[in-house]
Amino acid sequence: MTQIDWSPLRDAMTRSRAAQIAVPVWWRDDDAIAPTPALDHLTTLAGSIGIPVHLAVIPQQATPALATYCAEAPLIPVVHGWAHVDHSQPDEKKNEFMSPRPNAQAETARAFARMTDLFAGQLRPMFVPPWNRVHGDVVSALGAQGYTAISTFGPRAQTLAAVGVEQINTHIDPIWWKKTRDLVPAQTLIEQAAQLIEERCDGRADATEPFGFLTHHLVHTPAIWAFAHDFLTEMLSGGAIPWTMENTS
Repeated sequence: MTQIDWSPLRDAMTRSRAAQIAVPVWWRDDDAIAPTPALDHLTTLAGSIGIPVHLAVIPQQATPALATYCAEAPLIPVVHGWAHVDHSQPDEKKNEFMSPRPNAQAETARAFARMTDLFAGQLRPMFVPPWNRVHGDVVSALGAQGYTAISTFGPRAQTLAAVGVEQINTHIDPIWWKKTRDLVPAQTLIEQAAQLIEERCDGRADATEPFGFLTHHLVHTPAIWAFAHDFLTEMLSGGAIPWTMENTS
């Protein structure tokens, strides 16, 4: 087994502590529909680490059993598109809400209503577009529909995506989607995370944005599960503070 060198991340976290730059860390996991053994694994892992998971639930397919499950677990439901259906054109990347179509805004409103019915007070009004892609016209309508946040991938360019809608992105995705669909080389992920934290210390990135770890529990391999545990444990050991959407107002 390849030895993992955590020193780049540890050094970056040491620097952030010395500069008194807090690193709020949060966990988002996508594509939930119903309770599964993989969701059990996610729940157990979150409990052992001590950080809850913002569970991005597909509204059209979500089951009442999932709502019951979330009420008894360290899981915070958020809205993951509507049906997680690809509406891209042949020359476009996969997306549900990037390619213009007349009923897109109606679907985000329907998604919020469906999730509110299922999860009630458990729900946090965050919109997570499938494939992390969304058209500006869709974003502009979210605030009036009841959403207060949107989450995609990569450091945010601005705090607000639209009036009343905060951008709260994820930054590290351990799955090598374009190749093995197993774990991205761990050293690569560690160096990516360290660089992102260094950029916050240098003032080149928004240091107030929660630092997001993105997973997809339904397709995890043992290596991905192991890295999730080790990475989040390292972050917390280095001084990162668990963040949940309850911290916003």
